[in-house]
Amino acid sequence: MPIDDYTGGPAQSSDVLVVTTNELPGHEVKEVIGEVFGLTVRSRNLGSQLGAGLKSVIGGELKGLTKTLVQTRNEAMERLIEAAGARGANAVLAMRFDVTTAQDVGTEVCAYGTAVVVAPSA
Repeated sequence: MPIDDYTGGPAQSSDVLVVTTNELPGHEVKEVIGEVFGLTVRSRNLGSQLGAGLKSVIGGELKGLTKTLVQTRNEAMERLIEAAGARGANAVLAMRFDVTTAQDVGTEVCAYGTAVVVAPSA
């Protein structure tokens, strides 16, 4: 499988820049809009669960589950970017992911950060 299947795919162009840092070098924060998040809950696939169970006996990476988690994180990121843009932000600072099990039926992934308006430094 190509590396894009496991790393979030090729770079996407967006009007909202998302970074994990608290500052954006070369830019000045003009306005803090506030917290934004993108959330998704993905149910477990019976086939991948059976494969994961067998794989756990012999060891190794659970590639089907890895690919599903990457797709889920990407979906949460897309929703984060959409929420930030809808509130007038052009950047999200301090973006993080939170991943939890949702009542043993799936995985909840939340991408969150601080929506801001930035401009290049003078």
